[in-house]
Amino acid sequence: MAMPRPPILIALPDEIRGRRVLVRPYRPSDAKAVFEAVEESREHLRPWMSWVSEHQTLDDSRAFVARQAAEWLLRTDLGMGIWEIATGRYLGSTGFHRIQWDVPALEIGYWIRASAQGLGYVTESTALLTGFAFEQLAANRVEIRCDANNVRSAAVPERLGYAREGLLRSDTRDPTGTLRDTLIFGKTRGDWERERAASPGG
Repeated sequence: MAMPRPPILIALPDEIRGRRVLVRPYRPSDAKAVFEAVEESREHLRPWMSWVSEHQTLDDSRAFVARQAAEWLLRTDLGMGIWEIATGRYLGSTGFHRIQWDVPALEIGYWIRASAQGLGYVTESTALLTGFAFEQLAANRVEIRCDANNVRSAAVPERLGYAREGLLRSDTRDPTGTLRDTLIFGKTRGDWERERAASPGG
């Protein structure tokens, strides 16, 4: 069997464009937009995202985008920003995490700023990344995890046809230190191919 290509050599696009959103890797110039979104959304994000309390200054946002850019180059974590095409506004963050290039298997994560929630931006960006994972990265599995109490977050994979595969009980702690359960949703290459075959023109 041929040796897999080293992850650092895997070609990745400058952007992935949908109908309303553009998803792309972070740049140093994004720090101000990231900080403004976090500032706007602290109460919205705090119950789910443990990093929010440590992300307090513009320098924290500069460090965030720098780390994201470095991990992108190394292909260890593929964090991306979500941008509204019509306005150029930064909406939130997404990307591929827990990457196992030997499978390949990836986890999609996301958060959206408070003023953009409920408008379908996360569903659109997650659909874009799901398609990209299977079509361009030859993924055999894509996974989404979320707090079992985060109804909005869980609705995204459900809407996109991911299978609810399990519940990890008391597997981690929320930002207050309370034990919480984690939902796991998954989609395999077989699932994806069946969906494509069943879709009009598939």
